Formats: sequence, C-alpha cells, structure tokens
Amino acid sequence: MNTFLLKASFVAVIVLFWQSAVSTEIIVRTQDQYEQAVSKAKPGDIIVLADGEWKDFEILFTGEGTAEKPIRLEAQTKGKVIVTGQSNLRIAGDYLEVSGLVFKDGYTPTGTVVSFRRNKDHLANYSRVTEIVIDNFNNPERRETEFWVLIYGKHNRFDHNALVGKRTKGVTMAVRLNSEASIENHHQIDHNYFGPRPILGSNGGETLRIGTSHYSLSNSYTVVENNYFDRCNGELEIISNKSGSNIIRGNVFYESRGTLTLRHGNDNIIEDNVFFGNGVDHTGGIRVINANQTIRNNYMEGLAGYRFGGALVVMNGVPNSPINRYHQVSNALIENNSLINSDHIQLAAGSDDERSATPVNSQFSKNIIFTKEQKKLFTIYDDVSGIEFTDNLLSGASDKELGVGFKSSKIKLKRAANGLMYPQNKKYASWGVSGDLNPIAKSQVGPNWYEKPGNADVFNTGKVIKVSNEEGELFAAVKNASAGDILELHSGNYTVSKILKIDKPLTIRSQKSKKSSIEVSFERSALFEIVDGGSLSLSGFEISGKDSPDSAGNAVIRTSGYSMLHNYRLIINNMKVSDLDINHSFNFINVAKNTVADSIDINNSIFSDVTGAILKLDKEIDDYGIYNAEYLNIANSHFSNIGGALVDFYRGGTDESTFGPHFSLTDSSLNNVGNDKRNKSKASIHLHGVQLTTIENNQFTDSPAIKLLHTVGEPRSTVIKNTFSNTPLPVVKELNSAKENTAIIRDNKVSKDNKNA
Repeated sequence: MNTFLLKASFVAVIVLFWQSAVSTEIIVRTQDQYEQAVSKAKPGDIIVLADGEWKDFEILFTGEGTAEKPIRLEAQTKGKVIVTGQSNLRIAGDYLEVSGLVFKDGYTPTGTVVSFRRNKDHLANYSRVTEIVIDNFNNPERRETEFWVLIYGKHNRFDHNALVGKRTKGVTMAVRLNSEASIENHHQIDHNYFGPRPILGSNGGETLRIGTSHYSLSNSYTVVENNYFDRCNGELEIISNKSGSNIIRGNVFYESRGTLTLRHGNDNIIEDNVFFGNGVDHTGGIRVINANQTIRNNYMEGLAGYRFGGALVVMNGVPNSPINRYHQVSNALIENNSLINSDHIQLAAGSDDERSATPVNSQFSKNIIFTKEQKKLFTIYDDVSGIEFTDNLLSGASDKELGVGFKSSKIKLKRAANGLMYPQNKKYASWGVSGDLNPIAKSQVGPNWYEKPGNADVFNTGKVIKVSNEEGELFAAVKNASAGDILELHSGNYTVSKILKIDKPLTIRSQKSKKSSIEVSFERSALFEIVDGGSLSLSGFEISGKDSPDSAGNAVIRTSGYSMLHNYRLIINNMKVSDLDINHSFNFINVAKNTVADSIDINNSIFSDVTGAILKLDKEIDDYGIYNAEYLNIANSHFSNIGGALVDFYRGGTDESTFGPHFSLTDSSLNNVGNDKRNKSKASIHLHGVQLTTIENNQFTDSPAIKLLHTVGEPRSTVIKNTFSNTPLPVVKELNSAKENTAIIRDNKVSKDNKNA
C-alpha cells in the first residue's frame, strides 16, 4: 500500500474514533422521537425531554453506558417536564441516569411509577434517579395496590427526589431482593424528601421497605441516609426493614406516626437518626426484632406512640419462628441513644402464647432517658434478664423496678445549635447522642426547585361569601366556592332541592348575630355528599329532615359511593339537628366503603328524633383491619330519641399495622338512644375493634348498654365517671383472646331505678 493510502486510512480511523467518542445531546418533543433517540443512544449521550406536558407516556429507558460516560435522560428545564395521565418510567441496563421529571395528574397503568427494571430478566445496575418528583400520582381506587418506586438490580442510587402524597395501598418505595441479581445489591437511597403520606386506615401504608419476609435472611447492603420523612403517617411501619446488613443513618423523622421497624433480617445498623414527634399521636422511634442489630446514637424527642409504636420497642419473638413471623431478639446493641420527653419504652413487647421467646444476649448502655414529668416510661411485658443494662442515665422517670444499670439523677437539658437537647453538666457528655450529630434540614433534601408542602389548615383560609335563602343560592354558592371559603348564612329558612356536593374544604356557618335563626331542610335523600377532595365544617344553624323523601335510608351527610383517595374532615359545632324521622334508618352520617375520615368532631350540638344512627361507620366488614374514620370525638352534645346507636363503629380482623380507630365521648347526654328494633347491635354505642376509647362524664338514660368488642393488640377502653339511669352497664368482650379484657370501667354512678344495672 502506498504512503497516501496509509495516511488516508489512518485519518479515517481517527475520524471514526473521534465520532464514537463524542457525546450527543438531542432534544425530543414527541414519544416517537424519544424512542428513536433511545434506540441509538451510546455512552455519554444525553436525551432531553422538551419542556411541557407529556401525557400517557410509558417511558422505557434502556442502554449501556459506562462509569465515565453514563447515558442520561434529562428534563430540558428541571421541574418543567410534567408526565401526566397513565404514565410511568422503567430503567434497564447499566450506567443510566434520569433527572428533572415531575409525575403528577395521573397514575401508573402497571402498578409501579418508577421501576429499575424492564422485566424480570432485564434489570438496571449502576444507575441513578435524581431530582424527580412524584406528587399525588395515585390510582383513583385507594385499595388498588401500587408502588411508586421499586429498585431492582445492584449498585443503584435514588437521591434528591421528592415523593409526596401517596394515598393508595402499597409501599411508597421498596428495594426488591426477589432474585440473585438483586440480592447483596449495595443500593444507595439518600437526600430524598418523603413528604406527607396520609393515614391509609389499613395495612400496606409503609413509606420505605427494604426486602420482603420471603428473602429476609438474605443481605441487601442497602444504605439509607440523610433522608427526611415528613408526616409519613400511612401505617405502623414508616421504614420496614426486611433484609440483612443494611445501614440506616442520618435520617430525620418529623411528626411521622409509626416507627423505623427492623421487621426481618439480621446485622443491621441504625445510627445517627433523629425523631421529632412534637407530641403528635402515635409518633414512634425504633422497633427492634431479629439478631445482631445495632441501634446507636439516635435522638428521639417528643414521641407519643405506645405499644408497637413506642419510642423504643424491643420485641418478643416466636420460638423457631417461620420466616414471616417474629424472630427472637439476640445480640442487640442499644447504646448512646437519647430519649427526651418520649412517653413509652417497651421491652419484650408483643409477649403472648405465640411470641414467647424473650430477648437474649443483648446490651442496653449509655442511653439517656429524660422526662420533665415524674412518670413511668418503661413497660416490661416478659422476662428481660437477657438484656444487660449498664450505665444508663435516667432523669424524671419513676420506673422503680429499673435499678441495676440505671443511674437516676435530676439533670437539666439545654438545646444546642444543632437543635438537640443535651445535659448542661459536662460530666454527662458521654451519655446519649454525640455533640456532633447534625440532623439534616428539610431544605437539604429533594430537588431544590420543588416547593415542599406546608401545614396550612384546610378550613377558613378563603373568602367569606354571604348567602341568602333565595331559591338555589346555597347550591350555587357551594358549587362555585373555592377551597377554604366560608359560606355565611343569613336568617331565614333554606329549602335545598339538590344534593350539595362537597368537593373541597368548605365552611358553612350562621352569620355572627345573636338574633339569627336559620333552618335548613332538604328534599333529596341527602343534604350533603362529601366526594373526593372534600371536607366540611358546619356551625351555628339548624338542620331539619322534615322535607326529606318518604323513603328508608336517608342521611344528612353521606360520603361518595366511590372510592375516595383523599381523607376528609368533618366538623359539627353548635348545631341543632331534628326531624330525621320521615322513614326508618334515617342516619345523620352514612359513609361508604373505601372512604376514610381523618377526623369527625361533634361539639356543643343537639340531636333529636332520629330513626337511624347518628354515625354509621361500619362499611369495612372484610376484616382486614380497615375502618372508616381515624378519630371520632363528641363533646358537650345531647342526643334524644335516636332509634339506632349513637355510633356504630367497625374495624374487623387481627391485623396490627394501624393505630386506630379512636373514639371519645365526653360531657354529653344520651336519652332513649338505640332502642329501635332495626338497631342490629342492640347497643347505645357499638364499638367493634376500636383501639382507643374514652367515654367519660356522660349521662345515659333509658338506653341499651354500651358494647365494646376488642379484636387485636392492646386496646385502651376507658369508661369512667358516667351516670347510667335505666341503662345497663357497659359490656366488654375479647373476641380473639382468652385474656381478661383490659377495659377500665370505674367511678360510674348507677341510679337506684336502674333495673338493668
């Protein structure tokens, strides 16, 4: 070959090498363009999705990048590529990176929004998802199981993302170990914002799960660090660890109901985490199960949870436990943790005939337990001689049985620059968490361009709208109002001929005048229907059922007959309700299956002449631990001539993954409540499976008994300081336990004419 041809060949090789080495950035504006770009992508290439809305887009991102030159999928402008409709993202291959996308106004058609695999045989490895947002991207059916993020493969990273508003059944994010290709994965989950997850009202509401019980004896080596869990309230387990050799460190849990739970798997390290409960119900800390767990340098303040949801819980196990039950706690190291003004430390928790294996070979040392109030913090359910207590500092607690291994001393705490409380006296510096523990701030996690949700009240945040009793004006006002608006009724009689659909938080109240007299009657089967997104506050007027249809099953308020994603709130204050007696089974509130109230509050109100129940909360009868309301509170109210029960509240089954329901009745009177022949419960109050009940300082007259049916866990039922006149005393039954019931029934007065006492 001559010299010219040799030079030409050399130049051609150089050109080809240069062309293959140069990265390409291509902006795509349609799904077809995207698919073409992905099919041609090579290491170092960047595929850019143009700003705007991408609807019904099932993104399959595959390729083979390298460590030095990953293949990237990016938003043209972070936060301005909105993926809507029935859409999702699947990543499969090596060294891939996705960033800047927002999933909202839709849901996944496959059950997973972001998956680190194409199918069972094609997984992602050494890949990264960063700065994406999944915001209320929920299937409209709340009981449909779906996952927002599933990580498969090995050496993947999920960081600086925001996951907010998961409302359906299913874990928000999970690490899967269901094949050899995903075991010992070494994933990294860091700097993410796990935003508010509302109460689900059933099992299946975890925020993060690592593994499953079937693979729980395998190691994952996943690191979960520097994440912020903000009001993650789905169920008992915020993080459910179900695999071995994981590290969970440097995370902040803010007002989140539940615990970081070492449910399955051994050899895990839990360190440098911070829990701020601020006294919120059921805020918990760490629950310990299995072998060789290390719990050190964790800070827990203001946690109000108890039993399995306590500040620190060491469980009993099942002897020779099946893989899906409770393995014995063995060789646990619990050291240098600070428990500040946190109510409950539970040892050998869950002890029963099955869970009889007490903790063994474990150490509890150098911890600070501090409370301002002189009260008992420890609950010991079984033999704890297998835990060696050494050199712990106890201040303010009155746990006299904890002698050896605890130094009782009154200490003063001071809040340091890192926001944590430490003893002022330096001689205690070696107890509790270290001085250099710096909780990550909410501003340091998630995409910096994404505004995190606040704590605004849903009611009374809008404008005041005056509403007269002209025909159709109230209906039009409800329809045209904005979220948070206040509809103010003038004096007069309002007759409503259409059902008022409540699809936003709305307040309806009387005008602020002592002379105002307002009566609202209705001509349909219901006055209000709360649909998805709605909440309702009523105050200061009268509701009459006198103009309702002459048919059975009417209600003043009902919920949508369809599944509601959003939990609702209902407030009844200073109201008068009467004449719900046109026909039988006329309830004040009637709910549907798959609807959940965060809270229902009735205060300073009067109810009379009702053929049905006041609150019919009994539609979840599948016995899966599901229920229709988390909190029901009634105070300073009066009920007379009510055919059904004041409340018929049902939570069936034996699942232990939820905290509710809660029921409170105080300073109220019941006269002739529950005597109608159609009242199947034959009770004035019927509570099936309610977990926390307080009935105090009420007057019961000419009514059947209160019936309390305990189903699971350690329900707290308190019936005290009530007066029963011609009313039987409360009946309590344990449906799933041979143990004596735990109800507290005392200091009640029984009138002399009470023939049923």
